Amino acid sequence: MALTNAGRDLIAQMLVGEAVTAFNAANAYLGAGNSNSAFAQSQTDLVGASKFRKAMNGTFPQRAANVLTFQATFATGDANYAWEEWGVFNNASAGTMLQRKVETLGTKTSAQSWQITADLTVTAT
Repeated sequence: MALTNAGRDLIAQMLVGEAVTAFNAANAYLGAGNSNSAFAQSQTDLVGASKFRKAMNGTFPQRAANVLTFQATFATGDANYAWEEWGVFNNASAGTMLQRKVETLGTKTSAQSWQITADLTVTAT
Protein backbone atom coordinates (compact mmCIF):
# COMPACT_ATOMS: atom_id res chain seq x y z
CA MET A 1 0.00 0.00 0.00
CA ALA A 2 1.60 3.24 -1.18
CA LEU A 3 1.81 6.49 0.76
CA THR A 4 -0.23 9.48 -0.28
CA ASN A 5 1.66 12.65 -1.16
CA ALA A 6 0.31 14.20 2.05
CA GLY A 7 1.54 11.21 4.07
CA ARG A 8 4.98 11.45 2.45
CA ASP A 9 5.14 15.18 3.17
CA LEU A 10 4.11 14.70 6.81
CA ILE A 11 6.90 12.15 7.32
CA ALA A 12 9.40 14.60 5.81
CA GLN A 13 8.13 17.31 8.18
CA MET A 14 8.59 14.97 11.16
CA LEU A 15 12.18 14.22 10.14
CA VAL A 16 13.19 17.87 10.34
CA GLY A 17 11.29 18.54 13.56
CA GLU A 18 8.37 20.53 12.20
CA ALA A 19 5.21 20.46 14.31
CA VAL A 20 2.77 17.87 12.94
CA THR A 21 -0.11 15.79 14.23
CA ALA A 22 1.26 12.33 14.98
CA PHE A 23 -0.53 9.08 14.20
CA ASN A 24 -0.68 8.18 17.90
CA ALA A 25 -3.38 6.83 20.21
CA ALA A 26 -4.93 10.28 20.61
CA ASN A 27 -5.03 11.10 16.90
CA ALA A 28 -5.02 7.94 14.74
CA TYR A 29 -8.16 6.80 12.90
CA LEU A 30 -9.05 4.12 10.39
CA GLY A 31 -11.63 5.04 7.80
CA ALA A 32 -13.88 2.92 5.60
CA GLY A 33 -15.62 4.12 2.46
CA ASN A 34 -17.69 2.82 -0.42
CA SER A 35 -15.66 3.82 -3.49
CA ASN A 36 -13.64 1.46 -5.65
CA SER A 37 -11.97 4.32 -7.55
CA ALA A 38 -8.30 3.63 -8.13
CA PHE A 39 -5.73 4.90 -5.63
CA ALA A 40 -3.92 8.10 -6.54
CA GLN A 41 -1.09 9.57 -4.48
CA SER A 42 -2.74 13.01 -4.67
CA GLN A 43 -5.85 11.85 -2.75
CA THR A 44 -6.35 13.45 0.65
CA ASP A 45 -9.46 11.56 1.82
CA LEU A 46 -11.47 8.47 1.03
CA VAL A 47 -13.29 8.88 -2.27
CA GLY A 48 -16.68 7.30 -1.52
CA ALA A 49 -19.91 9.19 -1.04
CA SER A 50 -20.22 7.20 2.19
CA LYS A 51 -17.20 7.22 4.48
CA PHE A 52 -16.63 6.97 8.21
CA ARG A 53 -13.58 7.26 10.47
CA LYS A 54 -13.16 5.41 13.74
CA ALA A 55 -10.65 6.04 16.53
CA MET A 56 -8.14 3.38 17.52
CA ASN A 57 -8.96 0.56 19.88
CA GLY A 58 -7.20 0.73 23.25
CA THR A 59 -3.40 0.16 23.05
CA PHE A 60 -3.30 1.04 19.32
CA PRO A 61 -1.49 2.04 17.27
CA GLN A 62 1.40 -0.24 18.13
CA ARG A 63 4.96 -0.56 16.83
CA ALA A 64 7.11 -3.67 16.78
CA ALA A 65 10.45 -2.94 15.11
CA ASN A 66 9.52 -1.63 11.65
CA VAL A 67 5.84 -2.69 11.68
CA LEU A 68 3.11 -0.25 12.71
CA THR A 69 -0.29 -1.74 13.55
CA PHE A 70 -3.53 0.25 13.51
CA GLN A 71 -6.81 -1.25 14.76
CA ALA A 72 -10.35 0.10 15.12
CA THR A 73 -13.74 -1.50 15.75
CA PHE A 74 -16.76 -0.17 13.88
CA ALA A 75 -19.89 -0.66 16.01
CA THR A 76 -23.35 -1.68 14.75
CA GLY A 77 -24.30 1.91 13.95
CA ASP A 78 -21.06 2.73 12.11
CA ALA A 79 -20.37 2.62 8.36
CA ASN A 80 -23.23 0.38 7.22
CA TYR A 81 -22.56 0.09 3.49
CA ALA A 82 -20.29 -1.77 1.08
CA TRP A 83 -16.68 -1.35 2.19
CA GLU A 84 -14.59 -0.82 -0.94
CA GLU A 85 -11.76 1.33 0.45
CA TRP A 86 -10.03 2.10 3.71
CA GLY A 87 -7.36 4.48 4.93
CA VAL A 88 -5.22 5.60 7.86
CA PHE A 89 -5.71 9.15 9.18
CA ASN A 90 -4.46 11.47 11.95
CA ASN A 91 -7.74 13.30 12.54
CA ALA A 92 -11.41 12.43 12.95
CA SER A 93 -12.54 14.49 9.95
CA ALA A 94 -9.65 16.41 8.39
CA GLY A 95 -5.91 15.98 8.89
CA THR A 96 -3.66 13.77 6.79
CA MET A 97 -4.53 10.51 5.06
CA LEU A 98 -1.32 8.50 5.28
CA GLN A 99 -2.47 5.71 2.99
CA ARG A 100 -5.56 4.52 1.12
CA LYS A 101 -6.29 0.96 0.03
CA VAL A 102 -8.92 0.00 -2.54
CA GLU A 103 -10.19 -3.40 -1.46
CA THR A 104 -13.60 -5.08 -1.39
CA LEU A 105 -14.23 -6.13 2.20
CA GLY A 106 -17.98 -6.84 2.00
CA THR A 107 -21.12 -5.04 3.07
CA LYS A 108 -21.42 -4.16 6.75
CA THR A 109 -24.92 -4.08 8.25
CA SER A 110 -26.33 -2.70 11.49
CA ALA A 111 -26.40 -6.26 12.85
CA GLN A 112 -22.59 -6.40 12.77
CA SER A 113 -19.51 -4.91 14.39
CA TRP A 114 -16.40 -5.04 12.22
CA GLN A 115 -12.79 -4.64 13.21
CA ILE A 116 -10.05 -3.46 10.87
CA THR A 117 -6.41 -4.20 11.62
CA ALA A 118 -3.87 -2.60 9.28
CA ASP A 119 -0.15 -3.30 9.38
CA LEU A 120 2.25 -0.81 7.84
CA THR A 121 5.76 -2.16 7.31
CA VAL A 122 8.42 0.49 6.96
CA THR A 123 11.26 -0.73 4.75
CA ALA A 124 14.38 0.66 3.15
CA THR A 125 15.28 -0.32 -0.39
